[in-house]
Amino acid sequence: MNFEEEIALLIKSRYPLLVVDTIDEEYVLTQLGEVAAAQGLQFYSWSLTKGLRVGKNDNSFYKTNDAVAMLRVVNDLVGDPHAAVFALSDFDRYLGDAAASRFFKDILNRIKGSPATVVLLGSEGKLPPDIAPLAARIQGGYPNERQILDEVNKAVAQFKLTAAHLHVDLPGESLRRMVKTLKGLSLQQVRNALNLCMLKDLRFDKADIKEIEKFKKAAFDREGVLEYFGSEQDNAIAGFGNLKRWVGDRRNSFFSDGPLPPPKGLLLLGVQGCGKSLAAKVIAGELGIPLYRLDLTRLYSKYIGETEENLRKALATVERLAPVCLWIDEIEKIFASSSGDIDGGVSKRVLGTMLTWMQERKDRSFIAATSNDINNLPAELLRKGRFDEIFFADLPEAAGRMEIARIHLAKRDLAPADFDVAALAKASEGFSGAEIEQAVISALYSASGANEKISTRHVLEQLRLTRPLSVIKAEAVDFIRGWARERNILPV
Repeated sequence: MNFEEEIALLIKSRYPLLVVDTIDEEYVLTQLGEVAAAQGLQFYSWSLTKGLRVGKNDNSFYKTNDAVAMLRVVNDLVGDPHAAVFALSDFDRYLGDAAASRFFKDILNRIKGSPATVVLLGSEGKLPPDIAPLAARIQGGYPNERQILDEVNKAVAQFKLTAAHLHVDLPGESLRRMVKTLKGLSLQQVRNALNLCMLKDLRFDKADIKEIEKFKKAAFDREGVLEYFGSEQDNAIAGFGNLKRWVGDRRNSFFSDGPLPPPKGLLLLGVQGCGKSLAAKVIAGELGIPLYRLDLTRLYSKYIGETEENLRKALATVERLAPVCLWIDEIEKIFASSSGDIDGGVSKRVLGTMLTWMQERKDRSFIAATSNDINNLPAELLRKGRFDEIFFADLPEAAGRMEIARIHLAKRDLAPADFDVAALAKASEGFSGAEIEQAVISALYSASGANEKISTRHVLEQLRLTRPLSVIKAEAVDFIRGWARERNILPV
């Protein structure tokens, strides 16, 4: 259900109190007004600055800027009984006052089971413990794809009135990608992003998708534990043929409403530096959906209950963004202390919340999780149903190492044909993709320091100086490779 359908159902169910977490108050007030009108309910709105008004009328009830005075009027209105929706902006901030809190509870008890509902609007407002059980809480203020498309068309039309030279070139597929990229932003954020794109160069085309991605990354980096990432095309990664085929077979099912259920996600185990994180970006690119990483450094908090709240908000955001790819890098770090003995049970509760969400979610979100340490992965995470499949990323074979060398040379504007990539592949046996990349980077520094043009010799020298992880931590690498082999984990 979208926001409008969900709020309509809750009002019909005669909840006395609804809490809408939103950063776009204007959008939610409009939606609430439409829902109330559709159900034949009178709509009232209140804010400290504008007082209590009928709908969004400019005229307010006498002296209702004060919270307690407003509650007296609401109390009189619901005494009829009155079939109505009361939208109160930022009112949770006044519940610390004894008089306001007591009056508010009296009103809620009075309207239980009646056709009157109070809706609190704000950004993650907290309720007192004696009021919270009366409330249903939902996310709001985030337009769906149809509404975003309408906003794009409206923005183009309005901009052309003031800038006749605006050049628009957005064929169907590019427009679809742009709308999906804008999803998850509030209506005002959508407008801001579109205006920035058009003002920048008086052009509106597929190049602006990258600009919107930057805007979105900045917005989400400020908001919380999800970090926006750009996706990659499949030619950015060497090998991984089985993984690419697996994702390709399920791409159509991810978006269709046919008999096949959409894929839920996969777990990538493997040796460090073998491309698991890059694979997550490629998966998002193959599915054509945005990629967000769960930032573990922001998830955990020293305050009681805040870690679980951070996770709840992050998962709610994922549901609002769907379809989306959620990248959980080194997932074992979330559950490293899942026994709960060290952290007072926090990791145990986080594990329970995460597992339940992974099992029960109905939205079209795809999880791409990676792990380097299978010893710290709880058994519950590995069973079927949490992930559709588990893949293992091993150290690359000779052909893979040749392709990795070509990719990283080309990435730095070097012509792979000018290098003996077969010799590089032979010299890098036992190396991970990350170690080969670092050898190329170090060779560039070495050649620059000697004032020479980089050649195969420089890269070979850096490979010779490097002791790969498969040598430094041979026991750990052999263990994880043996573990995957014994359990027939699918190679990437």
